[in-house]
Amino acid sequence: MSRRVRRRRTIVVAGVLVVAIAAGGYALTRPSEADADPPAGSATTPAAPHPTESSPSETSTSDPSPSRPAASPAPTEASRRCDAPEVTAAIERGSDAEVIAAFGGGEEFRHAVAAGEAPCIDLHRAGRTWVVVNKRNALEPEDYWPVPQARPAAPRIVSGGGWLRADVAAALDGLAAEAAGDGMGRLGIDSAFRPYDFQVGLYNRYVASRGQQAADLRSARPGHSEHQTGLAVDVVACGANGCGSHDDFRGTPQARWLAENAWRFGFIVRYEQDRTETTGYAWEPWHLRYIGTDLARAYRDGGFSTLEEFFGLPAAPTYVD
Repeated sequence: MSRRVRRRRTIVVAGVLVVAIAAGGYALTRPSEADADPPAGSATTPAAPHPTESSPSETSTSDPSPSRPAASPAPTEASRRCDAPEVTAAIERGSDAEVIAAFGGGEEFRHAVAAGEAPCIDLHRAGRTWVVVNKRNALEPEDYWPVPQARPAAPRIVSGGGWLRADVAAALDGLAAEAAGDGMGRLGIDSAFRPYDFQVGLYNRYVASRGQQAADLRSARPGHSEHQTGLAVDVVACGANGCGSHDDFRGTPQARWLAENAWRFGFIVRYEQDRTETTGYAWEPWHLRYIGTDLARAYRDGGFSTLEEFFGLPAAPTYVD
């Protein structure tokens, strides 16, 4: 072959390579409209992409042999617990007692939640007995309204409507009856379920009279109150001359009896003495919180004094905002 023919072929090949490289460089520097993200805030803004079988791996090589399918990840302790049929069925039925039993009991349930092994358990959901509401955790939804509700018959209704979640009202009746039978006198209900709108007004009155810093030690901001769950009740001591106040409750036989026996009926004293740095509230021996008998037994047997520590949550002394 003559030198002139070889030179011509070399020029043609070089020209093709230049065009190919130029086209490739353009494709690398200008993504197609199909691959570009839509404007932020548009209705079609995509979620984080998931890898597909046809997507090339970042670590792929030029080996033409077909790749083996990736092995399924080994189930974790968390997935094993939450994927158990008895757990999923109990959660779907909305039976808190059955969910706790499916985990193996109160202490087993508590340990799983505190250890991060129970992602199916949401401590924010207002309708659940195990809900934790404090200055860091707002209720979901914040205007939750418990149903069904009932009024306890044994305690005296001192103020407010006295309404509680129906199962809590029944438990409080049993507690009040046994306290009276043990010679503790009659208990009175000073505050029970509070709707969101009521909590707004109550908190604003505290702020107006005491200032916000003092108000935050005695009253929860709307959406952060246990009273909105229907699981909390403030009690006072009643006698022949009527019923006392919150401040009178400290040191009474009723207060001592509750501290020792409330757990047997599913209640705990939510805000104990010298735990403000964890709970965010001053000591309230009158404030009972229902968590059910299984969890209350685990709470008492474990020597816990705050729900935050019970479930392995961070302290909540102040609001996050």
